[in-house]
Amino acid sequence: MAGLQIAERQVGDVTILDLWGQITIGETSEALRNEITRLVDGSQKKILLHMAGVRQVDSSGLGNLVACFTSVKRKGGELKLVKLSERIQDLMLMTKLLTVFDVYDGEEQALGSFK
Repeated sequence: MAGLQIAERQVGDVTILDLWGQITIGETSEALRNEITRLVDGSQKKILLHMAGVRQVDSSGLGNLVACFTSVKRKGGELKLVKLSERIQDLMLMTKLLTVFDVYDGEEQALGSFK
């Protein structure tokens, strides 16, 4: 079944969203955007997307990730990514989005990077 599952957890002052499934056009991208908006509106400024379970991201999904990043940054926050699959990392490299996002291989490293 296609879709995106999101589980939220807190480590210190960082909110981690564990993602499983796909971030593609339609409801999955909207669900992620709504979750990020809810966090930022609730004054959460440090957000880490744990993407180990994400199998697929399409162009719409990439666009939504950029929109989420921009929304968080506008509110004075930070949005970072951890555990990208090789396929998604290659896609982000080709689209030059690796220069936009802070991307980490491990959660500990990502958590330590927040100000």
